[in-house]
Amino acid sequence: MGDVAALDGPREVETVVIGAGLSGVAAAVTVLRAGLDDVVVLESTDRLGGTWRDNTYPGCGCDVPSLLYEYSFAPGPWTRTFATQPEILAYLRTTAAGHGIDHLIRYKTEVRGGRWDATKGRWLLETSAGTYAARAVIVATGSWNRPRHPDLPGLTAFPGDVFHSARWDHDVQLAGRRVAVVGNAASTVQFLPDLQRHAASVDIFQSTAPWVLPKPDVSLPETVRRLLQRSPAARRFARAAQLAAQETIGLALRHPHLLPPLEAAARLHLRRSVPDPDLRRSLAPGNRLGARRLLTSDTYYKAVARPHVRLHPTRASHVEGEEIVGDDGRRAAADVLILATGFHIGELAIAPKLYGPRGQSLADAWRAGRHAYLGTTVSGHPNLFLLLGPNLLSGTTAVPTILEAQLRYVTAALTHLRRSGQAAMDVRQEVQDAHNTALQAALTTTVYATDPTGYYFTPPGLNTFCWPWSTRRLRRALHAFDPSVYTWYPPGPAALPLPTQRTRKVPAPYVDPS
Repeated sequence: MGDVAALDGPREVETVVIGAGLSGVAAAVTVLRAGLDDVVVLESTDRLGGTWRDNTYPGCGCDVPSLLYEYSFAPGPWTRTFATQPEILAYLRTTAAGHGIDHLIRYKTEVRGGRWDATKGRWLLETSAGTYAARAVIVATGSWNRPRHPDLPGLTAFPGDVFHSARWDHDVQLAGRRVAVVGNAASTVQFLPDLQRHAASVDIFQSTAPWVLPKPDVSLPETVRRLLQRSPAARRFARAAQLAAQETIGLALRHPHLLPPLEAAARLHLRRSVPDPDLRRSLAPGNRLGARRLLTSDTYYKAVARPHVRLHPTRASHVEGEEIVGDDGRRAAADVLILATGFHIGELAIAPKLYGPRGQSLADAWRAGRHAYLGTTVSGHPNLFLLLGPNLLSGTTAVPTILEAQLRYVTAALTHLRRSGQAAMDVRQEVQDAHNTALQAALTTTVYATDPTGYYFTPPGLNTFCWPWSTRRLRRALHAFDPSVYTWYPPGPAALPLPTQRTRKVPAPYVDPS
């Protein structure tokens, strides 16, 4: 789609989805399939895909099994047990086209802010393409879209090439050059095996050693791929087996006394992959397995053990000329510096710009901690829905599973709102508070509460990332929409009517003919 022309007045629409990544595509398809067909998706860039569009570093891929990283309404044509970034991006594009939502996406349309207009019963969204007046807004901007750049004194004076791993510069020549990497988590674990094959030397500055489990990543034979595509029963069986494995790990993360066998398996993986005992000690995690993001790889440890790869178990302190200096004084000269320092996970970029009816921004509402009801609605912000909001993710549950559970809830809420004749719904503060009190209490007995220095925690020292219960409980909690937990507001004297619904047949689920 091309740019949206500047609008003379607000464009009326029932539902606006912000973002066209994994969450936004799922939202648009699900809303359409629920019969809520007056919807647009606003995307700030010129292509869909979100984090799978932006992250193109070598080895980028999914760390949960492919069959769990797909929508239930769109089986993926996966070629490996763990899908790669190009496969996932192609899958999102195919899904959008096959379900007829690609024409609903307004590219190069940045949402610059919004406010709830109680008199009109609408969110007024200011965008780079004009103003949208929306009855409901679904925020689908994701948690992995804003790279976090470290505050390294002297970085701007580094004479070589510098880029963040989430914005990989494929024009930078790496072959035969000295490369330094700041950070040693998910992206480094994935790109190091390829990087070390080309670079003359690689120096890694590691502030915290991650837990790394083996990754059974293999190519799927053509016969298996055909079976999974043609036999829904076989696909359900394979998914169930993979889900059971993930849930078994999740059970141990929720009950840390069950962790020792998993921790032993991870230590054995390290011992078998790294012969040097000194290097093994530097790579050995100092926290419990699952306290931070759990990683999987069969190639990372072998790559870091290569003779031209040097691990510095220290945080990078500053840059002096061509040298990166660690907190412990270690130095490494480099021609290229790669910042593998992750994302602003707990910070919703648009939160300071979304104002509720009392003039309070979403960021202001979260000053005492990011809280929501079931990670989806926030008191004081009517008709606003967050996808992958606070305390919905875990160390093992696949994101599409969470998204689809949330979207069943969101579409039930939007359907009820439309039929009720009311203008707005706002979750009651006492309901939200009770939910979050129970949630935080449940977190205290999990492994997620054992390392407050990780990104699971945000000021003022709250874990605002993790769901402390099972995936089954998450699905059950989001399965039945309960109108009684919301305050309902009738239309005001200046309320706008419900936008006229386009008469359009919702397309049947897309099936890849291959």
